[in-house]
Amino acid sequence: MPAPTAATFSRLAALAAIPDAADRPTRPVVEAFTGTQLATIPIGTAADAIDAVERARAAQKEWARRPVAERAAIFHRYRDLVLKHRDELMDMAQAESGKSRASAQEEVLDIAMTARHYARAAEKLLKPKRVQGMLPLLTKTVVRYHPKGVVGVISPWNYPMTLAVSDGIAALLAGNAVVLKPDSQTPYCALACVELMYEAGLPRDLFAVVPGPGSVVGTALVENTDYLMFTGSSATGALLAEQAGRRLIGFSAELGGKNPMIVTAGANLREVTDAAVRACYSNSGQLCISVERIYVEQSVAAEFTRLFGERVRNMKVGPGYEFGIEMGSLVSEDQVKTVSGHIDDAVVKGATVVAGGKARPDLGPLFFEPTVLTDVPEDAEVYRSETFGPLVSIYPVPDVDAAVAAANDTEYGLNASVWARTKAEGEAIAARILAGTVNVDEGYAPAWGSTGAPMGGMGISGVGRRHGPDGLLKYCESQTVATTRVLNLGGPRGLPPKIWAKILPPFVKALQYLPGR
Repeated sequence: MPAPTAATFSRLAALAAIPDAADRPTRPVVEAFTGTQLATIPIGTAADAIDAVERARAAQKEWARRPVAERAAIFHRYRDLVLKHRDELMDMAQAESGKSRASAQEEVLDIAMTARHYARAAEKLLKPKRVQGMLPLLTKTVVRYHPKGVVGVISPWNYPMTLAVSDGIAALLAGNAVVLKPDSQTPYCALACVELMYEAGLPRDLFAVVPGPGSVVGTALVENTDYLMFTGSSATGALLAEQAGRRLIGFSAELGGKNPMIVTAGANLREVTDAAVRACYSNSGQLCISVERIYVEQSVAAEFTRLFGERVRNMKVGPGYEFGIEMGSLVSEDQVKTVSGHIDDAVVKGATVVAGGKARPDLGPLFFEPTVLTDVPEDAEVYRSETFGPLVSIYPVPDVDAAVAAANDTEYGLNASVWARTKAEGEAIAARILAGTVNVDEGYAPAWGSTGAPMGGMGISGVGRRHGPDGLLKYCESQTVATTRVLNLGGPRGLPPKIWAKILPPFVKALQYLPGR
């Protein structure tokens, strides 16, 4: 299949929230596989972002008044449209990011699953909830949920569809409007997904896409929206959290990871080997939740290293818009330099290259071999720093306790993977790992794909959660409405205050024996 056509790019560019786009400076958008320019994208300004926020704020008021079921119906239609147009969406994801067809399909399916989950769950989650009142019979207490207003989303290049719109789906179903700043390398992925939202019936001002530099458009969103959702590096997340904190607006982020895998003696090593390829090299390793550290019990470490190294050396790597290629390219020259820098530093300090280790310009400008290292010393940069590329290190450990200690010896805490003799043993190990998600007998997909469960990071890997109830309710202001009935807290009319004061303590004491108290 070829890259998307010039007509497709032209149609999508018209959807960007940039007035008079034809007169604006533009930025080239290139095909990651080849470095060939595919199109240009108008460069938005702070004024564009502020204008989009103002229009979104006006549209949001009417949107919030619509019944949740009506909002949900739009996203049921959206799910169907995403699946109907999956081939075109995969083409765009591959063109802009260089990922394999299978990794592109992950994005499309994830968007459809997220839309389905929240379209089904939103009405129940947002329904006013009766809770235990202060005094039984005398007080009725109800919790209600109000939308925040306008949610700003700043999305990255590595999953330029999923991370551009999935958080927005939850925010919209909660009654908010969304203004998105997509990464400058992958703006058309976001526009392609949002185009289908408009086709499904979403008013255009409710989800505006403003391409442009993060320092300009992103800053304008932090300074003008009512809530900020960010996916990216821990360093940038910390800066944005500080900026959001100055305005006292809510902030949520999925950030970096240095994710571990634990392999115990007794695990099926051939099964682990195949799964580890997915866990480490999906999306060319450019995935916040991919595995970069593998801790293997000493008794099976040599055998695992042999099997895994052989499997990685035989991976099918290259360009192509078809299934069957296991790994595509990296997204930018900066990523190539990071990966090669981590490898060179580790080798100089004593590490051994088991597989890969080199750039592959013969395949395309941004290709790099999937790489496995052993004997990595603690002073190597790759030992603790996130690579965010197709590079994984294997560390033999004496036992499970040592593996858990090593897995937890990090500032990060995003994802982990555990392989053991039995699933019960794996689950027991998983409970000891300090990470927001842990997968037993897989790498990352089951926890990520469990849209009814929270997903996010501990430590410097994130703030807040996406997916699950929290993934929608974080975009709401909760409100408690307490109604006093029969008599108020001043006591019955005519009863002396001193007598009422004596009655209250034993009455309150008796409450502890009631159900729910």
